[in-house]
Amino acid sequence: MERKSIVNRKKLWAAIACSIIPALWTGGALAEDSAAVARGKTLFSQTCSVCHGPDGKGVPNLGKDLVNSQFVAGQTDDQLLEYVQKGRAANDPLNTTGIAMPARAGNPSLTDDNIRDIIAYIRTIVKK
Repeated sequence: MERKSIVNRKKLWAAIACSIIPALWTGGALAEDSAAVARGKTLFSQTCSVCHGPDGKGVPNLGKDLVNSQFVAGQTDDQLLEYVQKGRAANDPLNTTGIAMPARAGNPSLTDDNIRDIIAYIRTIVKK
């Protein structure tokens, strides 16, 4: 009976690990929520794609490539949320384009949940 209990505990821990590790690997649990990803894709195409392109690879002299972005890959979901909430001024020393990233992507009606959905979608297109 003791042996069966140990085997069952190992299976339980394996199941837990299999559900947690993919979420961590993709940058957070948000990327694992397919509904959030779908909403985020729609919101991205309506708001972000104007500057970052329909595929997220950027528009020359306007918006950065998000797919190959070390900045995006290196940020947590919460850090990206804060970044999009605030934006980045054109004269910010960290701005490499000279073009402002407006707060909430220039769409003040975007809620924090909308932005989280966009982040979930972006996590699916970012190359690691």
